[in-house]
Amino acid sequence: MTQHRTKLWYFENFNLMQALPQEELIKLNNSSKMREVPKKQIIYFPEESSNSVYLIKNGKVKISRLSEDGREIIIAILGPGEIFGESAITDSLAKREEFAEATEDTLLCSMFSEIIHDLIQKDPSFGLKITKIIGFRLKKIQSRFESLIFKSSDERVKAFIKDLANEEVQRTIDGAIEIKIKLTHEDIGKLTATSRQMVTTVMNDLEKKNLISYDRNKILIKNINGF
Repeated sequence: MTQHRTKLWYFENFNLMQALPQEELIKLNNSSKMREVPKKQIIYFPEESSNSVYLIKNGKVKISRLSEDGREIIIAILGPGEIFGESAITDSLAKREEFAEATEDTLLCSMFSEIIHDLIQKDPSFGLKITKIIGFRLKKIQSRFESLIFKSSDERVKAFIKDLANEEVQRTIDGAIEIKIKLTHEDIGKLTATSRQMVTTVMNDLEKKNLISYDRNKILIKNINGF
């Protein structure tokens, strides 16, 4: 994995940090650590100390929890420009409740929570951005758990695909929504608390109805209103 770009370059081009003065970006650069994480390596486990926040520079990270019966439930799959481990901001003495794993070769920047707290005190607008990120993440998690309670398995899979579509802005010439995401049917199953077989059944059914087409790298939604 290349590191031709400096940490400072990434901070300057990371949406959350762009409003910070140059001197604060330089402090972040000097006090943070850049870390390469190979695919399938665990970044942190449940019960570990929650004292660091992570920014994704390249690659993807899966945030998961284990159910009471030991099944993995994926909470989120995050990509470049996103932050995770944010519980360290709200309570640095708390233990992690989830685990984070790189789903592909990933480049991270880690910072101690004290650094973020210092920035929030100096720049209230930065604190507001952090609050919005945490609030949006919690809202998505709540929506997903509500889906697990009130929707059937096939409805959860369809709702997940529609949620992905609502987050995408890229459309093809004929108006179809193109979702570029590398998720296996097993991954989608863990994101929706359904079996891999159910995901395959739903995806094949949607494809037969000419509502979607898909491969390992993308899902093309031809008619989202037909779901």
